Amino acid sequence: MIKRRPSVAGYFYPSNSKELLQEIEEYMPTTLKIDAFGAICPHAGYVYSGSVAGAVYSKLKPKEIFILIGPNHTGYGENVALMTEGEWEIPLGSIKIHSELAKKIIEKSPLAKDDIHAHLHEHSLEVQLPFIYKLNPEAQIVPITLKMLSLKDCLSLAQGIVLAVNELNFRDKVVVVASTDMSHYLPDELARKVDSLAVEKIRHFDPEGLYNTVLEHGISMCGFVPTVTMLYTTKLLGAKEIQVIKYTTSAEVSRDYDKVVGYLGAIVY
Repeated sequence: MIKRRPSVAGYFYPSNSKELLQEIEEYMPTTLKIDAFGAICPHAGYVYSGSVAGAVYSKLKPKEIFILIGPNHTGYGENVALMTEGEWEIPLGSIKIHSELAKKIIEKSPLAKDDIHAHLHEHSLEVQLPFIYKLNPEAQIVPITLKMLSLKDCLSLAQGIVLAVNELNFRDKVVVVASTDMSHYLPDELARKVDSLAVEKIRHFDPEGLYNTVLEHGISMCGFVPTVTMLYTTKLLGAKEIQVIKYTTSAEVSRDYDKVVGYLGAIVY
């Protein structure tokens, strides 16, 4: 079996399992669960964005399969890269890839390719796994990384994902998580201002508006393509509403208000 070893353990989150579990539990308060179609979560170091991610995952009703869609920061691999076999190791244990669904998505989407290289050193999906493991240790994943795609390609991929989910009758088993941070390295006040433009489109469940807004205003939202794809996917699956759970910037931890990164958490249901 292919084992994808942790790439950022000890850097973005603790490599010690006891410390990691304790930190995850602090970020995930007990709360009412939402039967969600999807979510938006950040992927920075937990000290900065863990509270946002935890606020989202703590509200998700545990599902069997997490389709994870994140940006490709490394530049390796295909434009739309899926791993279809194996498991991802984290300090808490390991999470298996749902091979049947991953392969079905590739069958249904001409854009999607089976490619491990895009995933070996990419952090945007890895940092989601400890939260998922805490939520449901038996959960499986379908990991997808995206480079820059056109709006048409985002919709096409979403349609392929939905065809695969529906053909396998997994509609009630999956949740689609888009991994993204918001503005990068702007003054705090400006970051909040430009991020609010993107958040407004997200609140209104407007994937096309989000795509165009990010490009028009030059918003450095690294995972806007995964987020647009997730919004299309969940809308096609039947989602109607989006709840913004939390927005913050790194300044709330670092106290550096000159260069911040924004973090958003939201749930689609």
